[in-house]
Amino acid sequence: MSATVTLPAAFSFLQPYAQRWSLETERARWGARMSSSMEDLQAYYDAIFPHVEEAIAYCDKFPLDAMPEDAVNLLRMIYSFIIVSFPVELWHQPGVPDTAATDFVRISEPLP
Repeated sequence: MSATVTLPAAFSFLQPYAQRWSLETERARWGARMSSSMEDLQAYYDAIFPHVEEAIAYCDKFPLDAMPEDAVNLLRMIYSFIIVSFPVELWHQPGVPDTAATDFVRISEPLP
């Protein structure tokens, strides 16, 4: 990923969150969630939630194996939204309640 994470112009209002939440792997997204405060998770959730459906519709215009970089970055932010939604909506804490050391171990990542 480039040093500056760019988003499609229609989603430029999410730019303040792009560097933190447009992450290449699920492990990286999990790490960002676990190292964030609930205030940070809530702020990201509040910023993206009203626009998730239009972001998905935007990304759906492109085949997964031929998405422009800005659309890939937006898709990764949608993936992060999914990981962030659980602590915000259900648990009110970054970690999974009543578990020891929860982690993701993936053999491969979804495209892109």
